[in-house]
Amino acid sequence: MPDKTPGADALLLLDNQLCFALYSTSLAMTRLYKPLLDELGLTYPQYLAMLVLWEQDGLMVSELGERLFLDSGTLTPLLKRLEASGLITRLRALQDERRVHITLTAAGRKLKAKAAKVPGCILAASQCSIPELVALTQQVQALRQRLVA
Repeated sequence: MPDKTPGADALLLLDNQLCFALYSTSLAMTRLYKPLLDELGLTYPQYLAMLVLWEQDGLMVSELGERLFLDSGTLTPLLKRLEASGLITRLRALQDERRVHITLTAAGRKLKAKAAKVPGCILAASQCSIPELVALTQQVQALRQRLVA
């Protein structure tokens, strides 16, 4: 029975790299999102933060960082820009000033309605069915969980 294990050369082909498939797909998705998010006045990382806050307002910075897999050094400048745009407020907890609450402003809550069209545009551009995208998302999330474990 022949060995079906790819040779060393095949293992090093760019098109055989899962990391490159994920990376290049991420770049394509970011390019797809850009004009849609420009209309909202958001960068892609800011959009992700707003998605989490639209889902659950009033989070601590640390909780938002956990959801987005970002450290506070990356998250703080992003939040400062959202605050300067009038979309969120950041308030230090009275009992522990190291803890910072993030709250949507009225403008931040209102932006959710304008953002509602974004997922449909992404769905249309992907040319996938909803079940296909759900399955793909679940597979990538499962891979992420295994990699961080």
